[in-house]
Amino acid sequence: MEAFIGDRPIYLGIMGGTFDPIHNGHLILAQEALKDFQLDHVVFVPSGIPPHKDEEKVTPAEERYMLTVLATVENPNFSVHRFELEREDRSYTIHTLEYFNEILPTGSELFFITGLDTVLDIMTWKDYERVLDLCKFICAKRPDFSFEELDNNIIKKCPKIKERVKYMEIPLMQISSTDIRNRCKDNRSIKYLVPSNVEEYIKKKGLFQQEG
Repeated sequence: MEAFIGDRPIYLGIMGGTFDPIHNGHLILAQEALKDFQLDHVVFVPSGIPPHKDEEKVTPAEERYMLTVLATVENPNFSVHRFELEREDRSYTIHTLEYFNEILPTGSELFFITGLDTVLDIMTWKDYERVLDLCKFICAKRPDFSFEELDNNIIKKCPKIKERVKYMEIPLMQISSTDIRNRCKDNRSIKYLVPSNVEEYIKKKGLFQQEG
């Protein structure tokens, strides 16, 4: 049994993603969701073999897992789970949600925490209608997307999404994992973009110094 699971129903936030690498934007999003929606806990689930990305261009799973552990270790309301890393096949959100739905006490609710751009692509997800049955989405606005875009383009095609998505405004932060990898490759500073222990680990291991 996972440490954050007791006998009573809980509100569990799930942060899924490649986390290549995890950065302060991810952590702020998780913390804001925890507070604003009164979640009991947020679990980070690094993907093993991401379904929408070239496996050869993604940092090895164990390195991404270690970076995520380092980034969350000081917050007792955060933890990291290896579920997707230990799957032999590609990582799909539906399998992760089914797993947590099975192990949580009856009456618990799952909240998938993500950015608006991710929800705009939800109809490309494996078994997306089942995904909407298993969880609600906490959807954070990103600078280059708008909630109106979700309403106009996605909800018209899948009205069910409207009742399953909760919106959240967070501090404007244009941090991306791609930018961090590029900064490392160009020997530029990533200070204040990632937690200090994550920065030190990246330097020590020489991560992201070359493409792929």
